[in-house]
Order: sequence, then C-alpha cells, then structure tokens
Amino acid sequence: MSSQPNVVVIGAGTLGMCTAINLIERGAQVTVIEANSIASGSSGRSVGVIGTQFTDKFDIQLRAHTFRHFGAWERDGFKINRIGYMRLARTETQMELFEASVELQRQAGFSSQLCMPEDIKKIVPHMSLDGLAGAIFGPNDGFIDPYELCTFLADRVRNRGGVVRQACKLLDAKTNIGGWRLETSKGEIYCDVAVNAAGAWAPQVARILGQDLHLTPERHEAVSIHLEQPLDYTMPMVMDLVNGEGTGLNFRHEKARELIAEIHRVKSWLPEDPDRYNDQCEDESKYELAEMLMERLPELPGASLGRGWAGLYPVSADGKPLVGPIDARDLSVITAAGAGGYGIQLAPVIGQLTADWVLDGSPASLPEASRLIPTVKRNVPRTQPNQAKEPVQ
Repeated sequence: MSSQPNVVVIGAGTLGMCTAINLIERGAQVTVIEANSIASGSSGRSVGVIGTQFTDKFDIQLRAHTFRHFGAWERDGFKINRIGYMRLARTETQMELFEASVELQRQAGFSSQLCMPEDIKKIVPHMSLDGLAGAIFGPNDGFIDPYELCTFLADRVRNRGGVVRQACKLLDAKTNIGGWRLETSKGEIYCDVAVNAAGAWAPQVARILGQDLHLTPERHEAVSIHLEQPLDYTMPMVMDLVNGEGTGLNFRHEKARELIAEIHRVKSWLPEDPDRYNDQCEDESKYELAEMLMERLPELPGASLGRGWAGLYPVSADGKPLVGPIDARDLSVITAAGAGGYGIQLAPVIGQLTADWVLDGSPASLPEASRLIPTVKRNVPRTQPNQAKEPVQ
C-alpha cells in the first residue's frame, strides 16, 4: 500500500461521509461512491437525534468521541439544534441507573442532570407525570439534519481533494495487486482499500467483495405533529422508553408549530428489502402513536397528525455496530455498518474508528472499540427481535 492509501468508501450516508472526512484529514486519497444520491438511504429518513443519555460506560465513551467531532463542525458553521434530550424513568431501579449515568457522563465531560417529577414539569409543562419516577436530562443534546451533515461533509471532502460520485453503483469487484478493481455504473475504479458503509445495502456490497455480512434492516416509522399555536417553550427530545423494553415513544421539537414523533417497536424480525419496503407510515401506526401522545401530552393544545414516513435501521445480531475487518487477515475491506437507530449519533466516531482501521490496522484512537469488530461470533444472522440495552433512536 502507498504511504497515502487510495480508499473507496461505498455509501454516502452519515457513516460513509464521516469515514471519508476522517480519512482525508489524515492524508488518505478518498473517493466516495453512492448508488443513488447523498443521504438517500436511512440517513435521509432519520429524526436526527444526538444525545449522551446512556447507562453503559462504553456507549458514553463512544459519544464523547462523537461530540468532539460535532463540536468542531459546529464551530465551522454546521447547525446543531441543542434543544436538550430527556429520558423518562418509570421505576426507582431505572432512576438508579440514571443516577449512575450522570456520574459516568460527568467523567466523560458531559453535563446532565437527574430530574424529579416536578423538574420534568418545569422543562415540559404539558407532560403527564402519570407512572413516572423521574428522568435524566442532557441540556446540550438535541438533533441535527442528517442530509445537511452529509452535504456539509461532502463539501469538505471535495475541498480537500476528495471525490464524491453520486449515481455510481458498485456492480462487481476483483482483487488487484493487494487492492481492488471496482466495476461501477460509471466505470472502473482502483483502490487499496474498500470501506463498506452502504447501510441497509451493506450485505449486498459485502457479497460483491466476496464476504458475508449479516444485518437485519428493520422498518421504523415517524410522524409530524402540527400545532395550532407555537408552544411558549422548546420541546426537548423526550424518550419514553428505557432499556429497549416493549413499545415506546419519542418526540421532539422540529419547528415553531411542529413536533416529530416516532414509535419504537419492531413488528417483525425478518429483514426488509431496502429496494422494496414500504417507506410510508401505516395508518394503524399513526393511530397508535396518537393515543400514546395523548397519554403523555394530554394537554397539548390543537395538535393534529401530519405527514408520516418510514426508514430502515440496519441492525446487527447483538444490536451494536460492526466496525473493522470481517476477515482479520484481510485489511483491504473494512466494514462500517450495523449502527441501527444510532447511526446519526455514532457516525462521527465510527468514521474515526474506520479511518483507524484503514491507516493503523487497529482502532488505535479507542482500543476498547475492538469489541465492535465483526468477528465470527458477532457477524451472525439474527434469530429473534433485537432486545438492545438502550432505546433505539
């Protein structure tokens, strides 16, 4: 491999673009190829949540790296809507987990606070406190526009000499003197390393590269909520679900007279076809979401359902991202996939770790991330619905 490796990143969603910018800033030659258009897959249909309110130390570590990237991009003009992020607790046991999380976040440099029911009401006056023991709240969390992130990073990649090719589909691949000859819909490309960041299409890309990658694209739905009048406060991101248990709800501010709400549930553990799935929200889901919203926000004035849509979460068997080589003996293909509903908020650190694998041959910037390698024990078909330890966003 040359001192400045030539890398092709396959996929121009958030994982692909975050990988590309990390690579090019470290001196690699980078070409991004995208079968459709920038952020045309899961990224463009995401509600864009970024937050640190987690209970596992490693999950918080990952987000510490992610937020360093977001902070740098924000200083360069990228917009982050820091409306805050609240996770609700229904039991004292959950509150104990949240209390421990506050300390873990403090150690990682984040500021969060434990909320008693009366504190919740001060932040979200329309919130029903029925069944709630309290909450955890991160005032500096919020949401981004994933499409804007991808285009922001694409511009930076181009400005540094990289190439972003849209409507450029990978058709075939052959090994070529320690690297790859990639046949695309726009001609051949030669590279030292191929990065598979193709989201829900990553298993298909892996097969072209002679590998097996096991992901389950899950279908999830969201709906906009129209308000007759603007609220006199900003609705934070609210997650009414703890530790992936059962069906849950999240909602947040979008515009002055609009909220975005999403149901967290998995109707089927069978994989969706990313080329043929129903990308609209079903009426049944809208009705269920409306009932859940009325229970949690019973006094919300003049609210009505707006447009709905669906997107895919590419989920691994254990619910954690797959980052690194599938074959430890072959570093010419690096996988960056399987972030599920966390793709937006983990994309910066996944891009950082993927660049580590390409340039250092290991997750050098965060050695603990070796647990994300798609080993034979992790890269397996999912046999039942994923019960992740944290809520999916």
